[in-house]
Amino acid sequence: MKLKYPEHPAPADATAKKAVRPVICYPIEGLQQPDLSTYRAARVGWRKAGEVLVPPREARCFEVAAGHFFRIVSVDGPQVGDLNLWSNGNHAERFFSGKTRALHGTHVSTGDRLWSNLPYLRPISTITEDTLDWYGFDEFGASVHDVIGTRCDPYTHRLLSGDDYHHCCHSNLTRAFAVHTGRSQREAEPFIHDVLNVFMCTGFTRDTGQYFMKATPVRPGDFIEFFAEIDLLGALSACPGGDCGAEHSSDIATCHPLLVEIYAPSAAPVGWISPQVNGYRGIQTGLQP
Repeated sequence: MKLKYPEHPAPADATAKKAVRPVICYPIEGLQQPDLSTYRAARVGWRKAGEVLVPPREARCFEVAAGHFFRIVSVDGPQVGDLNLWSNGNHAERFFSGKTRALHGTHVSTGDRLWSNLPYLRPISTITEDTLDWYGFDEFGASVHDVIGTRCDPYTHRLLSGDDYHHCCHSNLTRAFAVHTGRSQREAEPFIHDVLNVFMCTGFTRDTGQYFMKATPVRPGDFIEFFAEIDLLGALSACPGGDCGAEHSSDIATCHPLLVEIYAPSAAPVGWISPQVNGYRGIQTGLQP
């Protein structure tokens, strides 16, 4: 974080330098925007194709076919979840929280898309409904569904506390992915990636710029809904922090399960085509200068 008392004096033009207006790094006006009306129309007559209940302080995997929907639902009480997504045909392609953040901001909601990593870089899922969209940003600068926190993990926990804890979201996701794919935990761990923090309420402190959390506003019945743009394998961890109002890597917090519901529409959204991987081939073909 920045020093409370800088070691170097400000230059004469410091005020002018600080007054320079910011520029959006990645303007998205050129991106093809999802047609939410056609996505939502496809929900008429859909059927529930399956569901997975994720136990507290554990993770479970689920599969969603391209053109289908899934919801993450709060069922028993306030609970935060950590979500990983992969292409179900190629686990090397996975959710890229950093690029999603660069394109859509620190917290995502309806109409935003989850993007995959390089060199694939395509939308793999679109958020079609969010019952917590009313929250916006509060007086502390916090909002819900962040793509800034990486996930609680046992390595950082040991670094900060000196203790071992085996139900951090990183560990939960590793075990679930290993079981589902038939890999050992050692083989599975490199596939675990930075998450979408579902229902988590977070921000950055204005004075120090530190990542903070506060109790999630989620209540039973709230959900966030996604449309699968490609065949997806998902893994969701019910965070050991519960509502993440105090801490996140222990057995102290009250935790609840999370429910994943999968829905199959009777027909794909009108005009929808599953996106292809990114068209840039310069590095792969050796055409870069």
